Amino acid sequence: MRIDVVGGGLAGCEAAYQLLERGVEVTMYEMRGVSPTPCHKTDHLAELVCSNSLKSEAEDTASGLLKAELDSLDCLLLRCARECRVPAGGALAVDRELFSQKVAKTLESFPNFTLVRKEITSLDFDNPVVIASGPLTSDALADAIAKKLGAQYLGFYDAVAPIVDADSIDYDKAFFASRYGKGDPTDYLNCPLNREEYDAFVEELVNARTAELHDFDKKEVFEACMPVEVMAKRGKDTLRYGPMRPVGLRDKDGNRPYAVVQLRKENEAATMYNLVGFQTNLAFPEQRRVFGMIPALANAEFLRYGVMHRNTFINAPELLTAGFLLKNDRKTAFAGQMTGVEGYVESIASGLIAALNLYAETCGQEEIIFPATTICGQLQRHVSAKTEDYQPMNANFGLLPPTGEKIRDKKMRKVAYYTRGCEDMKRFISDLNIRKEA
Repeated sequence: MRIDVVGGGLAGCEAAYQLLERGVEVTMYEMRGVSPTPCHKTDHLAELVCSNSLKSEAEDTASGLLKAELDSLDCLLLRCARECRVPAGGALAVDRELFSQKVAKTLESFPNFTLVRKEITSLDFDNPVVIASGPLTSDALADAIAKKLGAQYLGFYDAVAPIVDADSIDYDKAFFASRYGKGDPTDYLNCPLNREEYDAFVEELVNARTAELHDFDKKEVFEACMPVEVMAKRGKDTLRYGPMRPVGLRDKDGNRPYAVVQLRKENEAATMYNLVGFQTNLAFPEQRRVFGMIPALANAEFLRYGVMHRNTFINAPELLTAGFLLKNDRKTAFAGQMTGVEGYVESIASGLIAALNLYAETCGQEEIIFPATTICGQLQRHVSAKTEDYQPMNANFGLLPPTGEKIRDKKMRKVAYYTRGCEDMKRFISDLNIRKEA
């Protein structure tokens, strides 16, 4: 049996692995290396375009529960992430290069895996196929998908944060600390601002020149990737309650800063740092000027500027089953952010779920729908439940049904969701026996 995978991002790579593990011959098509995208910097498989963080692993977080569920399903990409993690407090952050290398090496170790560098412009596949071309799908492929689906696409903006050279930071005007003391104190480098510095920074930020955006019909911004300059325009103190919040932090003198910009390590060697929560669409010269008003970054060298690009997702509830299969052609599956799941780990989960269900479909077995008490199960329900205004969704406990327990402590309530989800997922997997066969 052969199944094709279009796209070598997070969802496509996880889908390929799940199929390869089940003895399926997989041909993956990736256009990078032949045709670039506006935001990718390499042609590597599983390249992380935005942050290098896969969010928290804590038991009181929805992202932690989703990771635990995927671990029980033998998720390759999470395993690779942990093998090349960099310190980030309670978050799972990775060295981008090492992460991509580990994923590629694993896939290429399978004799039944073939990688083809080619831009796909037609969906006339003879074999079952997983479409995981991502939110940066090429225009030609997007047109082919739209033609096949007969449905209108939806678009929204996404933004990427800048990365600076570690050697160019003024460490005398910064301090190492993790919020509330979680994790190693060196996980985050904090750049404080006093009130006058903050007010001047916000004033310049809201009036700075932005880059021109092309080819957007719907000028919408997804909240999770809100550009910092757009956020600042919502109110003078918005940033102080958002990415520049000082709570949980103390400077070298034991005082809480008025505002702070956190920098997180981009690689294991700590030679690069990204500005946490500072996705932006400012013009490149403006980024140098305005972000240079942050005292510790006055002479910072930008290794990557922030950019804004188009993200596209399909109206999944009209088109897909809960197994991420196309309703009118169940030999075609979709996965990744173009389905309306938002986030790295959510995209990985969608690739895994799509692969399991496409494999089950080709074997003549029933669709696999995970319990409603799991994040995986609720992401399935999100992409298949009819709604008038379909929007991307992150993992969150709000998706889950109540536990039925009266737990007053907020953290313990979340831990209860985590415990229930883990137990229900393990029970479901045991009953269905889907670890290596659908």
